[in-house]
Amino acid sequence: MNQPYDLKKTIRTISNYPKPGIEFRDITTLLGDARAFRRAVDELVQPWAGTKIDKIAGMEARGFILGGAVAHQLSAGFVPIRKKGKLPHTTVSIAYSLEYGLDEMEIHADAVTKGEKVILVDDLIATGGTAAGAVGLLQKLGAEVVAACFVIDLPDLGGAKKIEALGVPVRSLLAFEGH
Repeated sequence: MNQPYDLKKTIRTISNYPKPGIEFRDITTLLGDARAFRRAVDELVQPWAGTKIDKIAGMEARGFILGGAVAHQLSAGFVPIRKKGKLPHTTVSIAYSLEYGLDEMEIHADAVTKGEKVILVDDLIATGGTAAGAVGLLQKLGAEVVAACFVIDLPDLGGAKKIEALGVPVRSLLAFEGH
């Protein structure tokens, strides 16, 4: 009988990046491992298999990789959420909080329509500022954000709780202590 595949072992940790005291959780090693990548996508998709999801929204940039694969598996469309100034057509933007200040992200104005069921996907949730901004952006266009899905949660930073407080269930495959 096969042992369960340990996704956590496929995540590379880089100490003191991007600044001292941070343990950066790098999923490029998971993405490069075909079995781990498949398993992560399958686990992200599993709760919604067989249900009608209209769109998967992925946040730049690793959310594009994961979100595209999840969209394919669910036969849903894919919507990129990008940093301001990167999308070529008419956009809607929202400011969101970072650890030290504000940033803006945007989505094409016609990317989702009122009432569409959307799942937000990214690699990691930390403080939840970016994910909360993305949820706000999708809701601004009238989407029903069914869930927010992440490979990694850093629960000590409270991001998942912030998204759940917005009425959006959070699904994470792994948790790492610290930040």
